[in-house]
Amino acid sequence: MISLRRLAVAAWMLALPLWAADPLTIAVIPKGTTHEFWKSIHAGAVKAQRELEAAGTPVKLFWKGPLREDDRDQQIQVVENFTTRGVSGIVLAPLDAQALIAPVRAAKKAGIPTVVIDSALNSDVPAASVMTDNFKGGQMAADHLAGLLSGRGKILMLRYQVGSASTEAREAGFLDALKKHPGLELVSADQYAGATRETAYQAAQNLMNRYGKDLSGVFCPCEPITITLTKALREIGQGGGRVKVVGFDAGTQSVADLKSGDVQALVVQNPMRMGYLGVKTVVARIRNQPVEAKVDTGITLVTATNQTDPEVQELLHPPLAKYLVE
Repeated sequence: MISLRRLAVAAWMLALPLWAADPLTIAVIPKGTTHEFWKSIHAGAVKAQRELEAAGTPVKLFWKGPLREDDRDQQIQVVENFTTRGVSGIVLAPLDAQALIAPVRAAKKAGIPTVVIDSALNSDVPAASVMTDNFKGGQMAADHLAGLLSGRGKILMLRYQVGSASTEAREAGFLDALKKHPGLELVSADQYAGATRETAYQAAQNLMNRYGKDLSGVFCPCEPITITLTKALREIGQGGGRVKVVGFDAGTQSVADLKSGDVQALVVQNPMRMGYLGVKTVVARIRNQPVEAKVDTGITLVTATNQTDPEVQELLHPPLAKYLVE
């Protein structure tokens, strides 16, 4: 005779959702792993994992990105390796809007959905995208820089690298908004910083040697450029707001430069939310639940005026230690 206890256990097991038996395996693949932006995305992914597990859905998270943020081949290999391993889903920040299409298509063919974060792919293959409205962020930067300069002066923009959809959208948004400010003279917008601090610093120095003494303002479309251009300005005696700097993202050094007055504004994303919603979205897709095709994770213009606001402080100082173990 079957005991009541066994019947109760059997009934409980039948009541469990189908996905509770084995852990879902989610690969989160950033563009790189060294910058604080990617660490915040990692923390957001871990936060989502913990919430899912607390709700009864076991999740095993894999975090792996290329060593350099310009190594397309290595990122392609990472995606292909996780596809071969048969993970349940992929959350990907594609290094190149075109080059990553084929491996994402192969993953889909293998039954593995991909959600792209941070940067878009030129394809409808991904199950969803979770990212900032980068074009709008660039427009926001241009309008704020124009306000700081009362609509007049010589400015420049140092680009990031070819194929990076997120920064290309910011750069395009910046140039688009400049059309409303004819008093701003764009003296340089065709130089690229590259993927490392070293190449960005060299490019920044070259621009400062050529234009630095006559500049009124600069736009930096990502964290490494914000840091290196600000440093190059200080070195030629143009720091402290003599040349107005509008940057992107909120790394420790950029926040310190904002506080000191070397940077006048930062267009700040919410990378923790990006990582969090990336994992939540791909899990919903694995379960065949409806998901939004495009999720906007929001953007905030941070200045000396609002940098101490509690909601801004949370963006500037995300609780990485709570989720990441060094």
